[in-house]
Order: sequence, then structure tokens, then C-alpha cells
Amino acid sequence: GQPEPLKRAMVEAIGTAVELIDMTRHEGQHPRIGCVDVIPFIPVRDCTIQEADQLAREIAQEAALLYGQPFYLYEKSATAPHRVDLANIRKGQFEGLGEKMKDPLWKPDFGPDTIHPTGGATAIGARMPLICFNINLDTPNVEIARQIARRVRNIGGGLHYVKAMGIALEERNLAQVTMNLTDYTKSSIYSVFEMVKMEARRYGVRVVGSEVVGIVPMKALLDCAEYYLQIEDFSSEQVLELHIE
Repeated sequence: GQPEPLKRAMVEAIGTAVELIDMTRHEGQHPRIGCVDVIPFIPVRDCTIQEADQLAREIAQEAALLYGQPFYLYEKSATAPHRVDLANIRKGQFEGLGEKMKDPLWKPDFGPDTIHPTGGATAIGARMPLICFNINLDTPNVEIARQIARRVRNIGGGLHYVKAMGIALEERNLAQVTMNLTDYTKSSIYSVFEMVKMEARRYGVRVVGSEVVGIVPMKALLDCAEYYLQIEDFSSEQVLELHIE
């Protein structure tokens, strides 16, 4: 959305959540730290990552003042290296957050230094579009997918901005390397695809398909077309649909 209407809507939405959701009574499978767990701002068109960051900070400051909800800046907005990764902020979840916040390293960026008794806390910040990209292997051996994932993901010494794990697709009798690409401009879809293919050869297996889950930036797909077709001097300005309003 546009910055100002989006700001008004988000501040109001946060207030409604803090009023109605009691985290002391919440149970679920997904890690979370608050009634509004995370608010990402993603530049899509006519917006920079810096502008998205500024919007995130303004909303955090205003909502913290109005509702007493603590806010942590994460990803591109993070104020310290240990706050970049959302998983680090979520560690301990709502139940452990009160004790965690006693550590000066986990003092919130906005709002009170103590947990909101029913609302917890919120992570907010600017980030690049996240691409969920999965690659299927012609083997049911999930351990092979896990080994490939360990080599591909950043934490294992693989590609930056790639998170990966191996899972079983039992209904298809296949193993899958499932990945999140957190910055496709730094680690592209085609780079990930080629690395998984290369690592799969180590185990004598082949890639039999892939999928993008959810929406994906057009530029990420155009990068793949440019790479595999070896198009020279290609520009997105050559895409017909971009010239139609």
C-alpha cells in the first residue's frame, strides 16, 4: 500500500490485536513472541528499502507510545547484528521473553523495557521479498535432501541469504529441498537451482522438478530467463506487460 494509509492501518491493527489477544492463553505450533508477532515492510514498486525502513520505525514508535507494546527492529532495520535474523528474536518465544528482556542485549528498540503482559512484543522492519523455493529429487531418501540442504544454506557455508532443510514428500515418494531465499538479488533462484543439482550428483540423484510457493517478484523470474537463455543486453524494459497501464 501507500505509506501514509498503510501506516494508519497498521497502527490501528496493532492496537486492536493488543486489546483483543491474550498471549497468556495462546497455544500453537509456530514460534511467536506476541499478539502481533512480526510486521515486515517490503518494497515492491516506486519504493526503496530505506523508505520501507523509515515507515517501520515510525509505526513502531507510534504504536509503542499508544499501546505500551515493545518493538524490535529486524532484518534491514536491525540495530545490531544479533537482531537481523527473526529466529534469534523469537528464541524463547512469548513464554521466555520476560526473562530474555532483562538482558541489556535484548532491550527493545521502541517501547517499554518489559514485556507487555498480554501482548508480548513485536518484530518490525524492512526486508526484501522472501521467495519460498522448493526442489524435488528422484529419491525418497530424506537424508540426502537434508545433506544437500546443509551444503546449500548460508549457515552451513553455502549461499548467502538462503535457508534450507530437507523434507519427505510421502504422497509422491520423493525427497525435497525446501528453501527460503531472503534476498534474491544476492542469491538468485537459478544459483540455488544449479547448486542443488550439483550437490545431488554427489549422491547419484537427479532434480525432477521445482516449485515457487506463493507470489514472486517478476525480476527474480526474468533473471532466470536471462541466465538460461544467455540473453545479451537484456532489460526489463523489453517486457511487453510493463508498457501497459
